[in-house]
Formats: sequence, structure tokens, C-alpha cells
Amino acid sequence: MTFQAVPMTVDQATAVLKWTYPPPYDFYNMETSEEAYAELLDGSYQAVIDQAQLVGFFCTGRSAQVPPGRPLGLYADDYLDIGLGRQPKLTGQGTGFTFCSFVLDTAKSQTSLPLRLTVATFNERAIHLYEQLGFRRQSTFSTAHATFLIMTQFHA
Repeated sequence: MTFQAVPMTVDQATAVLKWTYPPPYDFYNMETSEEAYAELLDGSYQAVIDQAQLVGFFCTGRSAQVPPGRPLGLYADDYLDIGLGRQPKLTGQGTGFTFCSFVLDTAKSQTSLPLRLTVATFNERAIHLYEQLGFRRQSTFSTAHATFLIMTQFHA
């Protein structure tokens, strides 16, 4: 796998918005809307390409935060928030560590801040992976749709 991070294009955003995950991961399916396009194309999202194929994406900053966590004071500015998504047919195949390592290395090359991510607590597969990558559980909060775990990682 030879990953490359590139700014998200309209075509890539269209592909991401069409991705459908099986339950319970269908929680991550996105609705196609002007707002969704605007967010994916606001400059905070990068597409991850492998051999000219879109295999995932990541975002940084406010786009990576779950908005209901903000008024709770859970997103202090002393971290870089990161969010990521993988092409559905590539999930659960044992390649997540390599993909996530690339994303984290790319994000770390752009900041001196430690990294923070937010994941739905039902997504035990992702939580296990993030722990393997050095993230530690910090706090949880709930919305009407899910309970979320905030995890942090410091530069090694």
C-alpha cells in the first residue's frame, strides 16, 4: 500500500457521500446535501489515495469534533482533533493499522500538538485499533444518537 493524502475534490466528496456501511456502522453513513459537500470541501478534509483509488479520508480541526461535546468543554485547543473514514469494502480486513498509521503520521507532520479523536463507543473495533496506535481513553459524553469516547495520543 502506497498511500497519498490529497485535498478532497468534488468527485471524491461525491464518492464518500455514497459510501454505505453495514449495521451498526451505518451510523457513519452520510447524507448527501449542500452542507455535507460544503464541509467535505472546506479545506479540512483530505482524501487518501492508494494506486489512484480513493480508499479513505481524514479531517482535522473542528470538522473532527462531535459538536455536542463543545459546550461540555471537551475540546480544548491544546490538541489537534482528527477524524477519519475508510472505504466500507476495505473495513474489517486487517489493513486498518497501516491506513491509520499513515493518517496519523500525515497529521503529525502538520502540527506540534498532540492528537485527539472522538469515536462512538459501540465501535469497539476502532477503539481497539486506536489503543494499539497509542491513544488513551479520556472522557465520554452522550447525544440522542450515541455515546462517544474522546481519546488522546501524545507524540512519541
